[in-house]
Amino acid sequence: MSELTLTVMRLGFLAVLWLFVIVAVQVIRSDLFGTRVTQRASRRGAEQSRASGGRQQPPPQRQQSGRGSGGRQRRGAPTKLVVSEGTLTGTTVALQGQTISLGRAHDSTIVLDDDYASSRHARIYPDRDGQWIVEDLGSTNGTYLDRTRLTTPTPIPLGAPIRIGKTVIELRK
Repeated sequence: MSELTLTVMRLGFLAVLWLFVIVAVQVIRSDLFGTRVTQRASRRGAEQSRASGGRQQPPPQRQQSGRGSGGRQRRGAPTKLVVSEGTLTGTTVALQGQTISLGRAHDSTIVLDDDYASSRHARIYPDRDGQWIVEDLGSTNGTYLDRTRLTTPTPIPLGAPIRIGKTVIELRK
């Protein structure tokens, strides 16, 4: 084997070794310090306020399909998702017919700063009848609906607690 080939192999091995060290340090850092929890609603409101010269504009309304006749929400249906226990207690998300993702990932709708939550832990979405469904996305520690571990997508009754680690979420009117 030539000296040049041996040197290139040594440098390649060294690069792979350093890459491994950098990834290991990032994993340890994220385990020690957790993920950053951002307040998206307040940040969006501030951006809208700056863009409109200080005036608050209402969020754009989207036409929703599958919510009953004429796009109206059915009577007695939940209108918000509320965090009732955990580090985000009091956080409310308006249910507007879109999928709500839950987990530690920074792009989740509700970012959970919880050691027992996976990056992409669960999602909550409406079905064609306007019923809200919770689905565990293959998380390590599971998603619980009224003390029952979810194995399949399950309809959520109004006020039933959904537990993800130390966080409890409920659908409310």
